[in-house]
Amino acid sequence: MAAVIEASAILAGQRRGLAKAITLIESQRPEDRERSQQLLNELLPHTGKSIRIGITGVPGVGKSTFIEAFGLHLVSRGHQVAVLAVDPSSPIAGGSILGDKTRMEALSREERAFIRPSPAGSALGGVALKTRESMLLCEAAGFDVILVETVGVGQSEHQVAGMVDFFLVLMLPGGGDELQGIKKGIVELADAIVINKADGDSETIARTTQQHYRSALGLLKHASFWQPQVLACSALNNRGVDDVWGMIEAFRGEADGNGHFNAHRAEQNLTWMYQLVDELLRINIKRNPHVKAALPLLEQQVQQSAITPLAAAMEVIALSQR
Repeated sequence: MAAVIEASAILAGQRRGLAKAITLIESQRPEDRERSQQLLNELLPHTGKSIRIGITGVPGVGKSTFIEAFGLHLVSRGHQVAVLAVDPSSPIAGGSILGDKTRMEALSREERAFIRPSPAGSALGGVALKTRESMLLCEAAGFDVILVETVGVGQSEHQVAGMVDFFLVLMLPGGGDELQGIKKGIVELADAIVINKADGDSETIARTTQQHYRSALGLLKHASFWQPQVLACSALNNRGVDDVWGMIEAFRGEADGNGHFNAHRAEQNLTWMYQLVDELLRINIKRNPHVKAALPLLEQQVQQSAITPLAAAMEVIALSQR
């Protein structure tokens, strides 16, 4: 009965109900996991109508400033915007900053905007493990634009691109050497590169950087129908932000027209299913009493090169099947 009440609250667009539901799916308790899946299954028919945009970038590029300016622009155009901002968790204390509402003060006051910081924990790519489910909840609550802000640029940002429709990389104005500061794999994933902070003395440098990235992208092969674009903007002065949204609208129009949008979502869901299978298998194996009893000795033997990691892994699997 609790799941039904929570579902009705979310479908009515109640922020408190949405926040409580996201807290529920982030819980590690088995009973909460079961309740969250019941809730998600009930809400599933009301999801899928948003555009999901991943936003990442190098440290100091101004992700929060850009997202706030971008979100305010979308709200002014009648959209409902949800920001899932993933904060880095401390590897020592396990805590996280969770300060996005203070960094996006103007956007957080908008009735048509919802900002939810989530600790990244140990999730690959700096994206909280439950971010996908959080997106579904936000869609059910009526948000038609979902922005996912990630910790930063890295090889594991493949995880980010694997859960959104459009992957946007923010970069700083710089010379040709700037190309050395971003991994080729990230450029290949990007649907667009946006040079932020194109203002003041940096405006001319930003335009030069824009040309450098355009040339670099022209040398790469992209399997998608979409030719990645390079734009420049000043989020601080709110210049060029509308061009970014216009580009994303053009992408959505083409993706809908050629069937890519729905096919890409379906492929992402299948990939996510197998990732969850791997996660659940690891959890169940670690909880197995036979594995728990044998694991310390197996770990010690692997560290001392007494047995190979593969032999130890096969022993763990055999023990988990008892």
